[in-house]
Amino acid sequence: MANVVPLKPVQPQSAVAAVRLSQVRIEFRTRNRPPFKAVAPTDLAVQENEFVAIVGPTGCGKSTLLNAVAGLLKPAGGTVEVMGKPLAGLNQDAGYLFQQDAVMPWKTALDNVAIALEVKGVAREDALGEARAWLAKVGLGRFLDRYPHELSGGQRKRVGLAQVLIRHPKILLMDEPFGPLDAQTRQIMGNLLLDLWAGDRKAVLFVTHDLEEAIALSDRVLIMSAGPEARVIGDHRIDLARPRDASDIRTDPRFHEIHKAIWTQLRAEVAKTYGDAAP
Repeated sequence: MANVVPLKPVQPQSAVAAVRLSQVRIEFRTRNRPPFKAVAPTDLAVQENEFVAIVGPTGCGKSTLLNAVAGLLKPAGGTVEVMGKPLAGLNQDAGYLFQQDAVMPWKTALDNVAIALEVKGVAREDALGEARAWLAKVGLGRFLDRYPHELSGGQRKRVGLAQVLIRHPKILLMDEPFGPLDAQTRQIMGNLLLDLWAGDRKAVLFVTHDLEEAIALSDRVLIMSAGPEARVIGDHRIDLARPRDASDIRTDPRFHEIHKAIWTQLRAEVAKTYGDAAP
């Protein structure tokens, strides 16, 4: 039986979390209608060096919470703290990797990565040097002069990952970053992410619909309930040894125990979105 705590989060003890949400609630207002209560008051924390994944039914507010942590969305109530300080405006400590590519089609892979430093005032020659190094780290050292249309989907994701990591963010916010890729490429990208993350173990908040991906990558998996007024209802410790291989770990008996325990809780929430379960 997997060691799970369905309601009370199991969080490492730390004086200062990399990310902490305290009673954060999110509403969307439209003309002539009552506010849509997307996320009920919610608490969660991601410690420094911790990889946390969020799973839940479609439309439950996973990406909405991530946007609040990024500073792209202002909560209707509660507080968002980053590295122990209240978040005001954009989260300057975070790098954000979206589901859709953020690469510019008119720039080469090298220029797409270098510009992440150039906009911060780094001299172009220095930025190009660091960009070459990061493209080598993500396995694209031979593709520096390729334009996005000349790269595969997985290769564009590697460019996007280098774009984010070259800025050395303290926190990685990842919203279905490998969603558009085929299953094999997703696992390859998962292993690349784990290899890069192992170097300095940044705090990671990773949104995904893929439960297997969440378990293979993370230290903890949070479950969100079906919306509206979604909330975190489960916090599961992933006690699989590191380092991991995102492919091989899926054959581990413990992986299947954890998957079964989480899916037992998640399945009921997913069913609600399809009208198969009573509210």
